[in-house]
Amino acid sequence: MKLSDHLKMATSAILSHKLRSGLTMLGIIIGNASVIGMVAVGEGARKATAEQFEALGPNVLFVSLSSARVRRTLSSEAKPLLLEDAEAIGELIPNLTNIAPEIHINQLITYQDEILDTSITGTTPDYLPVRNFKIEKGRFINNIDVQRNKRVVVLGAEIVEKLFNNKNPIGKQIRIKNTTFEVIGTLAKKGALFDSNQDNKVIVPITTAQHQLRGWNSPYGIVLNTIALLAKDQNSVDAVKFQVKNLMLLRHGTSRENDVKIFSQNSLLNMAEETNAGLKQMLGAIAFISLLVGGIGVMNIMLVSVKERTGEIGLRKALGATPKDILGQFILEAILLATFGSLLGIKVGLGGVFIAHLFFSIAASISIPSIIIAVSVSGSVGLFFGVFPAQQAAKLDPIIALKSY
Repeated sequence: MKLSDHLKMATSAILSHKLRSGLTMLGIIIGNASVIGMVAVGEGARKATAEQFEALGPNVLFVSLSSARVRRTLSSEAKPLLLEDAEAIGELIPNLTNIAPEIHINQLITYQDEILDTSITGTTPDYLPVRNFKIEKGRFINNIDVQRNKRVVVLGAEIVEKLFNNKNPIGKQIRIKNTTFEVIGTLAKKGALFDSNQDNKVIVPITTAQHQLRGWNSPYGIVLNTIALLAKDQNSVDAVKFQVKNLMLLRHGTSRENDVKIFSQNSLLNMAEETNAGLKQMLGAIAFISLLVGGIGVMNIMLVSVKERTGEIGLRKALGATPKDILGQFILEAILLATFGSLLGIKVGLGGVFIAHLFFSIAASISIPSIIIAVSVSGSVGLFFGVFPAQQAAKLDPIIALKSY
């Protein structure tokens, strides 16, 4: 028999039992839909993460102390991260263009009747190039602001929108912790970085943050949360990272390398890739289980079909069909069932991705290779689980089979 004849007969057999065929394909539909949907969301998240890293800049590093080390500083067992550390890095480490020490404080800010609970960042003029921000209006804080503890503030785009309804805030007065600050500049919109909204920024001079907003002083000096560094170029990043870590371990009198955390774009990207790899493994396990269940369903229904069509098989053999013809038809039916289920699952998965993006703004990216792999694997599942029922059909004795016709 020609392949086209096998296809016609297999398609006819599937369509003549629509409900049974649909139930048979259900496991494969669910498996493919879930995999396509989750791969699309995972790929979208990966691309969004890569874009955020690019916006951050390839030469940026972040220095901080581990949470265990921070706990020891709170009990006066260890020295905290200090402004002096940032100054020492600037003096002793080559291949750095900018150093931005940072203090983070949660405070209420008010303007007229508007009140916002946000994070205040105390820093220096180097913060702008290190963090790759652009000024929208006005100016950024300068060295005079830092030296004189001036009560001036630079606002992120979202703060401007919420407090001033996008009107020009330059020269206006806002209150932070019952202290009046003058708005001297606004930042251009930048978007999110991981789970942090970069437009929800309120920036003041680091000395002002320490002496007027923090509410406590350390005998060691100005205590930092983070030191952000900008290396001269990407080739210098690894060397700078190594040198800064050794300097910090020496300054803080510890040999525990984990006490000092230094993150670069590459290290953060590697962490994201590891998370993505774990997600892919989970998706693979889900796909395997779903396709296994779907394949067993195909095999069981095909066995039932062989029993029901015993008379038809006997008649075809009596009219000259060979065991090879019978084997080919039933294997083709199993492959078509699995492939149709895969195609329907892909449609359902793509529909789910579209709905998630439309109504929940979930980033998603359709992966063509994953669609091709899904169809290919589903067809292979149909072939694998269709062989046994097809062999049972091919082995039927035509005389015995005709008795049930």
